[in-house]
Amino acid sequence: MNVEELVRQSLREQAAEQPPADAGFADRVLAVRRRRRTRRIASVAAATAAVVGIAVAVPLLDRGEGDARPAVGLRTDGVQAHPDQSPPRDVIGAGQTVLAAHYTSELHVRSEKRGSIQRTYWLLDPRTGTYRKDTRWAFVAVAPGARTAAVLERGLPAHRIGLLDLASGRVERWIPVQHGVGGLAFSHDGRRLVATTYGEDPDLRIKEKVQGPDGPVWQWDSGYGRSSRTGFYVLDVARGTGSWSAVPADRTINARQDFAFTRAGDHVYAQYVGGHDGLQRFYSLDGTETAAPAEEEHLRSDVPARLSPDGRLAALGLSKEVDGDPGRSYSSVLDPRTGKEITKVRGADLLAWADDKRLIAWERVTELDEPYRPRLVLVTLGSDKVVPLSGVREPDRDMQQQGWEPVFARR
Repeated sequence: MNVEELVRQSLREQAAEQPPADAGFADRVLAVRRRRRTRRIASVAAATAAVVGIAVAVPLLDRGEGDARPAVGLRTDGVQAHPDQSPPRDVIGAGQTVLAAHYTSELHVRSEKRGSIQRTYWLLDPRTGTYRKDTRWAFVAVAPGARTAAVLERGLPAHRIGLLDLASGRVERWIPVQHGVGGLAFSHDGRRLVATTYGEDPDLRIKEKVQGPDGPVWQWDSGYGRSSRTGFYVLDVARGTGSWSAVPADRTINARQDFAFTRAGDHVYAQYVGGHDGLQRFYSLDGTETAAPAEEEHLRSDVPARLSPDGRLAALGLSKEVDGDPGRSYSSVLDPRTGKEITKVRGADLLAWADDKRLIAWERVTELDEPYRPRLVLVTLGSDKVVPLSGVREPDRDMQQQGWEPVFARR
């Protein structure tokens, strides 16, 4: 918040009860705020005997107070759609959810046999409602409110976490860490970060010789069974402090398997590879493996939407596709407590809940025997209708370059 905004806010707070301010009022308000901020920073600095130290700056994170929604293209039904754009240039959103960023991935070769998958991000500018390319970051997580992002610099694992103001494009504060970080996720309320730590780049790729149909061939490995994950931090965003917990890597996870918070925020979970897709392991915040929370036991780690805003419904994976009907797929919606299917909803990949009855999903626009070409759509429980939100994403050209992927945040 800049000086002008501080003055405006303080004047509004006083207006209802006080007579008109005299000419020196603004200066006195700013002086009081400076003294309060100085005391607050001093008290936080005194608490830095924890594992992680705080950077010298005031917290940036917007905790969802006020309306952070970009107004550009907002319809009366709360939908912002651009079905002619892929990747999107103008803001896309529905209900409580906005496309806060999107990124592409490409293999960057470092040597004859070593390379890494690198992401290029386009971040939502909340002032203009457009996506702005920003090549500085290896990893981005966007906080609820879509005004602040946690970022990692290139050259993973990183040893500091930036808090980026999406409107200005400036890092307002850095949180230094001792263990290198490769992935980030905010808690549901945006007050905490879980930062997954790795011994080496989680996106590292190594070229190896495999047996092909016509003999041995060289290819870049997927990273399965080669994880260097070491554990995770749980960080208080405002204070920049927290603790690290060790979680030894095993061979049942891919190279990148980041932790994320459960809805309640009292556990974290991560995917692991097993007998079927979507398996997940849960840990307490001190790194101890635990049973799944009752409301998340039946979820899948590879279905991003997870619980509805009210917690009464759970998004699950693909249920069925109708042969011969392009773009018509269905996914299951469960009772999260019992695991029983309540209904099916259109969409092949459920990405985020817009509200308690609508979801954002990938849905194909091609026949089942044609290359997979999806677009973002809005689907509704109890309806077969889909509302296109984006243009069609073209198939990936090869394993070394992947099409754009969405990053959603609650508004």
